Amino acid sequence: MTAEKILVVEDEEDIQELIRYNLAREAFQVTCVDTGEKALKQVEKEAPDLVVLDLMLPGIDGLNVCRSMKADADLRAIPIIMVTAKGEESDVVTGLEMGADDYVTKPFSPKIFISRVRAVLRRRGETPKPADPNGVLKVKDLTIHPGRHEAKVKGKKLDLTFTEFRILEILASRPGWVFTRGQLVDAIRGEDHAVTDRSVDFQIVGLRKKLGDCADYIETVRGVGYRFQDDA
Repeated sequence: MTAEKILVVEDEEDIQELIRYNLAREAFQVTCVDTGEKALKQVEKEAPDLVVLDLMLPGIDGLNVCRSMKADADLRAIPIIMVTAKGEESDVVTGLEMGADDYVTKPFSPKIFISRVRAVLRRRGETPKPADPNGVLKVKDLTIHPGRHEAKVKGKKLDLTFTEFRILEILASRPGWVFTRGQLVDAIRGEDHAVTDRSVDFQIVGLRKKLGDCADYIETVRGVGYRFQDDA
C-alpha cells in the first residue's frame, strides 16, 4: 500500500522538523516548504493527501493559502490541518469556515497531532454509508430520525426543541469534525429559525442536560465551536 503524502507548510525550522520527524516515523511521505507561495506551487505540482498548514507564514499567510486551495476545483478536496499559536482563535474560526478540516495549537503533543492527522485522513477515505431507507442516523448509542424529528439515546426518546434537534443532527452526522458556531447558525438559519452564536452555546447546554450520561458525546472546542466525539 502506497504511503500517504503529506505537505507540511511551516517556516519555523524546529517545528517543521518536529512535524516532519513524527510523520515520517509513522511511515507517511513528507514534503516540507516554508512559505505560502511554495505551498501553492507544490500542491499544483503534486497534490498531497493532506496539508499541514501553519497560519503565520511570511508572504502569503496560511489563511490565504487555505482560501486559494478551497477556491480551486482541483485542490479543494485536499484536507487541511491548521497549525496555530495560542491567541489565534479568530483565525481558527475563519480557517474552519473556509473549509479547513481541523487544527492543532502550538505547542502540541506529537501523539495528539498524529491522531488528528489519522482522523482527518480516515474521514477523507470514508465512503458514504448506505442510506437507511428512512434516513435514520445511528451513531454510538444515539439514533436520529429526521423525518419524525425524533432522537433517542439508548432507546429512550429525547424531548428536544427544533434547534437542539438540528444541532445534534448536524454534529452527529460528522463525528470528529469541528463545527464553528457560525456554521451551526447558518445551517439552522436555513430552516428560517432565528438563532445567534451566543444562543448556540445555550442550546448546547440544554442538549447536554437532555443527553444525560451521553452528554460528553458533544465536545467543546474552546473559542471555536463544537464537535461530536469520534472514538474510531
